[in-house]
Amino acid sequence: MAEPPHPSTAAAAQFALTHWSAVLRAGDPGSQAATDALEELCRVYWFPLYAFARRSGSSPADAEDLTQAFFARLLEHNFVARADPAKGRFRTFLLTLFKRFLVNEWHREHTRKRGGFQPVVSIETHLAESRLGAEPAHTEQPDVLFERHWAMTLLDQVMKKLEDEYEGSGRGQLFNNLEGCLVRDATALPYAEIGARLNLSEAAVKMAMRRLRARYQAILREEIGKTVASPEEVEPELRDLFAAFRH
Repeated sequence: MAEPPHPSTAAAAQFALTHWSAVLRAGDPGSQAATDALEELCRVYWFPLYAFARRSGSSPADAEDLTQAFFARLLEHNFVARADPAKGRFRTFLLTLFKRFLVNEWHREHTRKRGGFQPVVSIETHLAESRLGAEPAHTEQPDVLFERHWAMTLLDQVMKKLEDEYEGSGRGQLFNNLEGCLVRDATALPYAEIGARLNLSEAAVKMAMRRLRARYQAILREEIGKTVASPEEVEPELRDLFAAFRH
């Protein structure tokens, strides 16, 4: 009888099955899972890539065309399937492809058919420009800003999933009152006042806050885990994420 796999081996295999494979499935257009994986990737990465193009000197219209054309090329040539978990982070792989696209492909395609790319992702240019305009003046390199925008976009997505989860389970009012405490908003209400609003004791609000933080951290780890190769890489990726805000 074969010996059962070592627990750490089994955990790593399950991790790979449920996380990095979502990225690789995006290179297999024959399944709904691949389509869903690609849509999620586009939601996370369109703004960091758009912002990279803008900070590299492109106009808003050109940056939108660049991002759309890049995702179209990504699909057309099945580039996502070439991502190798053993060779580093997915976002590094994606940014490297984007840089090559800008240098090798864009000018030829752009002069031939300006704005003629079939939209692949929903790019909200006005929202993106508003976010860029709200940033303080800086001289940081586009690569550094790409990391920061990736971190911001990922945290926004985590918060949205957490909100949807609470809304779906009938705890939307609780989430709305605790959200400010979670993000350390200066305008967040004291626990006692939140309790009075929700007819809960202060102790119950503190317990709800602990649970909210724990769930936030769990979702954050799940999202990070989708683009790393093993559970051991989640902690370094978390450190990179928060370091992106310190630059």
